[in-house]
Amino acid sequence: MKKIGIILLNYNGLADTLDCLQSLAKIKQTGFSTSIFVVDYSKDVKESEQIKKQFYQIKLIRKESNLGFAKGNNVGIAEALKWGADYVLLLNSDTIVSSDFLQKLFIYLKKNHQVGAVSPKIYFAKGFEFHKEKYAKSDLGKVIWYAGGQIDWANMLAFHRGVDEVDHGQFDKILETDFISGCCSLIRKEVLEQVGDLNEKLFLYFEDTDWSQRVKKAGWKLKYYPKAHIWHKNAGGSGVGSSLQDYFITRNRLWFGFVYAPWRTKFALCKQSLLQLVKSNYWTKQGVKDFYLGNMKQGSWKGK
Repeated sequence: MKKIGIILLNYNGLADTLDCLQSLAKIKQTGFSTSIFVVDYSKDVKESEQIKKQFYQIKLIRKESNLGFAKGNNVGIAEALKWGADYVLLLNSDTIVSSDFLQKLFIYLKKNHQVGAVSPKIYFAKGFEFHKEKYAKSDLGKVIWYAGGQIDWANMLAFHRGVDEVDHGQFDKILETDFISGCCSLIRKEVLEQVGDLNEKLFLYFEDTDWSQRVKKAGWKLKYYPKAHIWHKNAGGSGVGSSLQDYFITRNRLWFGFVYAPWRTKFALCKQSLLQLVKSNYWTKQGVKDFYLGNMKQGSWKGK
């Protein structure tokens, strides 16, 4: 029987994490067993105690400082592989899963040996849509957050297919994706052993996009699999439009572009970043400065 290690991070998000674990407790498991690894670096140690009290069977890994998304997941991945996982599921703790999502992802990977990792269709959780006022009440819970990832290399933009669209079946085709989503991805052990885990210098944002490029260069395929689905409380851990997003997305987009983009795009990024130093807000400017200074990982962000 195959083994799947499920990785969750908890950072001051107890209610979301408990909701996620509750939904995971109901998943179907045929042909595989699971073990859940919760990497907890919340400021209040009582959150760890509460998680363990309600879900005593999980493996809880307590850390005293904010590791960031990349390193936090890497800690969980290492523990899962040590346990003997054949597959690792990266899952945001601010998600709610359908009962058969993992069964479907597992069967798909099992049948498609050239695919290294797969992500499901991801909806906004009800009430967490970007523009929830524009949808009919009956559409809430059916608004797409991720239906595959695309990269616009000319403008250095990584975006989700279908975002903000109500699902009418228009994204029901299985397809190769430019990047899998760190929000929910089932990954083969062999891929992690070959290309390594997430890049910790990125700390937060673009780590899944970077990892995806390494996987594709190693010859594996990445797939979007819409027959499986979950719901995401978008930016439950970081806040939509926050200073945190301004800083890390600005800095890491520049890093990603200068590593992977064509030279013409790199030149355009240089020009754009100089304008940002003049016209943008404080944390966007700081993101630009820290990229050029090589101040990566947590950089100048100290949890403000």
